[in-house]
Amino acid sequence: MVLAARPTDASGEGTDPDSATDSGLSAEVTRLYADAAVVTQQYEAGRREAEAEGAKARRFEELLVRERRDIAVLHEDLGRIARGQYRSGGGLPLTAQMLLADSPEELMRGQRAVWQADLAVNNAIDKSRRAEARLAADEAKAAAHWQKLERRNGEIAKLKRIIEDKLEEARWTLQGRADASVAAGSCRGAVRLDQPDPGTMPEYVTPVETYELSASFGSGGDRWANGHTGQDFAVPIGTPVRAVGAGTVVSVSCGGAFGIEIVIEHPGGYYTQYAHLAAVTVDQGQRVTPGQWIGQTGTTGNSTGPHLHFEVRVTPELGSGVDPAAWLSARGVQL
Repeated sequence: MVLAARPTDASGEGTDPDSATDSGLSAEVTRLYADAAVVTQQYEAGRREAEAEGAKARRFEELLVRERRDIAVLHEDLGRIARGQYRSGGGLPLTAQMLLADSPEELMRGQRAVWQADLAVNNAIDKSRRAEARLAADEAKAAAHWQKLERRNGEIAKLKRIIEDKLEEARWTLQGRADASVAAGSCRGAVRLDQPDPGTMPEYVTPVETYELSASFGSGGDRWANGHTGQDFAVPIGTPVRAVGAGTVVSVSCGGAFGIEIVIEHPGGYYTQYAHLAAVTVDQGQRVTPGQWIGQTGTTGNSTGPHLHFEVRVTPELGSGVDPAAWLSARGVQL
C-alpha cells in the first residue's frame, strides 16, 4: 500500500504561512518517498520479466541451432540418396529406364521406390523448413519483446532518477529549515501529514519502518562521554518516524545535542525519545497511537549524518536510559 501524504492544515484562513510551507514541504518529501518506492517496484518487476523473456529467447535460439544442424545432416543424406539413385539408374530418364528394365514389373517397382523416397525426402525438407521458419519467428518475437521491456525499464529508470533528484533537493531543503530552527532554539511548530491506518498496527512497532542499525546502546565512541545512550537507525532525511506505542507527548524541543527531539510517555512508567529530527508532526500534550507518524528524520544537533536516535528511559530526562533493543524485544518487536 502506498500512503499518500498531503498537508491537512496547510491552507485556510488563519493558517501560519511558515507552518503551511513546512507542512507542504514535509508532505512533498513523504510523497516523493512513496513515488520512488512504487517506481522501484515497477523497475524490478520489469527487470525480472525481461530476464524471463531473455531466457525464453535464448531457448528458442538454441532450439533453432539444433534444428539447423539436423537439416544440414538431412541435406547430406539427400546427397547420398541422390547419388545412390543415379548409380542404380534412378537418375536415368524414364525412356532409358524402360528400355533397360527386364520387365514392366521391375520398372514399376523401381519407379515406386524412387517416388516414395522423393516424397519422404520432400516431406522431411518441408517439415524442417516450416519448423525453422516457426522458430525464427518465435525468436524474433521474443527478441522484440525483450527490446520493448528494455525500453520500458529505461523509461522507468529515468523516472526514478528524476524522482530521486527531486527527493534529494526537497529533503535537504527540509533539513535546512530544521537547522535554522535549531540555531534559533525555537521549533517551527507541528506539520500535518495524512497518517497510516492505525487499525493495522500491533501494540508496539519499530520507530522507523525500514532501516539499518548503526550505533547501539552502550557502545563506545568519541562523541559520547559515558557510552551511547540509545539505538541509532540509519535512514535518509525525511523518513517518517513512528510512535513505538500508545502514549502522550510530554515534550517537543529544538536545540542542544539532540537537535529537534520528541519525548513520549507510555503506560508502565517508560518514556521514549526520538532525536535529530528534521520535522515534527505532533504537539506537546497530544495523545499518540502505535505507528502514528510523529515526525521526520534528519541530522540536527550533534549528528554526523542522517539517522534517528531512539532512547527508552524511566524518566523523561537523559541519563535514565535502558537498552531499547531489549525493551522492544520484550514487547514482541525484534530489531
